[in-house]
Amino acid sequence: MKLGVLVVPFVLAVGGCATVSDITASLPTMNVISGKKPHEYAQCLVEKLASSRGALQVEPQKDGMRVIVPQKFSSGPAAVFDIEDRSGGSSIKLHERISNVPLRPWDVRNAATACISG
Repeated sequence: MKLGVLVVPFVLAVGGCATVSDITASLPTMNVISGKKPHEYAQCLVEKLASSRGALQVEPQKDGMRVIVPQKFSSGPAAVFDIEDRSGGSSIKLHERISNVPLRPWDVRNAATACISG
């Protein structure tokens, strides 16, 4: 019985539907600067996440790029990268759908970190 009480809130938190605007309304889980231009950083993300997430949605924005990462096991977005052009590189903000759940998949965060300078 106690296990059921713990599992139900976790399943609801993980399984809920979220939109891109819902995700970007939350505070970023990562806010960094890279020496790469927005399109270079976006391409790195696409390459790093292709095997675990499939096709990422890359959208040009006024001052950079937006990359929308799909969920692993269901439809809808899991994370949103807002990559803005700045002199000498880009400013990157990562918003994750389940940012307050400690057991979330780390492939998105690992790719984000690896693409900063690599």
